[in-house]
Amino acid sequence: MEATTTYTVLITGGAGFIGSNLCEYFLNLGKKVVCLDNFSTGHRHNLVSFLNHENFTLIEGDIRNLGDCQKAVENVDYVLHQAALGSVPRSIQDPITTNEVNVSGFLNMLVTARDAKVKRFVYAASSSTYGDSEGLPKVEAVIGKPLSPYAITKYVNELYAEIFSKTYGMETIGLRYFNVFGRRQDPNGAYAAVIPKFVKQLMDLESPVINGDGLYSRDFTYIDNVIQMNVLALQAASAAVNTVYNTAYGERNTLNDLVGYLKEYLAAYNPKIADVAIRYQENRLGDIPHSLASIEKARKNLGYDPQFSLQQGLQEAVSWYWEHLKEDR
Repeated sequence: MEATTTYTVLITGGAGFIGSNLCEYFLNLGKKVVCLDNFSTGHRHNLVSFLNHENFTLIEGDIRNLGDCQKAVENVDYVLHQAALGSVPRSIQDPITTNEVNVSGFLNMLVTARDAKVKRFVYAASSSTYGDSEGLPKVEAVIGKPLSPYAITKYVNELYAEIFSKTYGMETIGLRYFNVFGRRQDPNGAYAAVIPKFVKQLMDLESPVINGDGLYSRDFTYIDNVIQMNVLALQAASAAVNTVYNTAYGERNTLNDLVGYLKEYLAAYNPKIADVAIRYQENRLGDIPHSLASIEKARKNLGYDPQFSLQQGLQEAVSWYWEHLKEDR
């Protein structure tokens, strides 16, 4: 796929954290972008900077509604499917809605993309698929049993994508995201991701709460690495499709490491943040103790070369949050 080629990409969940960053990237590339979102977890303010862009189309709709999906895929070349209900705790609290969105909604998108003869369907998979597999680093071919309803739904996505590839000849690629963070990630709400939540608490001089002893580790992945993977997945040769790829940096840090970096970087803006204490509580149900991705398959097949480590990404993210959350302080 040449950079100069004109094409239209549908980004489901385009008002969300990852989706809005993808919308912005492809608009800046000169492509036509269709965004489908029901704003259940996405935000209109994520779209403000390009809402009136001539190449941008917003469809307010729900992937659980087949008609909305059919409308969204009209005259679309590629689909980047980001729409989902994230969060392990939310899925434990409400497994029915998580399943309706993540499984039924995913199937609606696959069927309508197939019928519209979309060239390629790239979707957000999840590192939660590795479940109780204890081996590190995580390699795509070896998974365990899921530890939450959310993890089940994301694994089912992979199974459906594989069947649609084999049965209908669709080109699909699943990207197993590992703890993505960065600009536009929502710090508010009961199911906020750990990094924006900790940033906001530290900015407010409140003590972040770590589940467990802080020694659980994660492969934190900056948003620009994720954008790179989505672009590479669209450009990949046909020999590299109909499979899944880890989308990560390939390095793990403990939650204690994470908070240490955040305090250091935020203290540059407000020295008082360096003295904020950390609180600890019991581990969360369904949490995986350690997560580290092998990114060799993506390097070999897609040419993936992540540019942002946790520290580099956090410095970018902290700068963005300090600018955008000022009015909340």
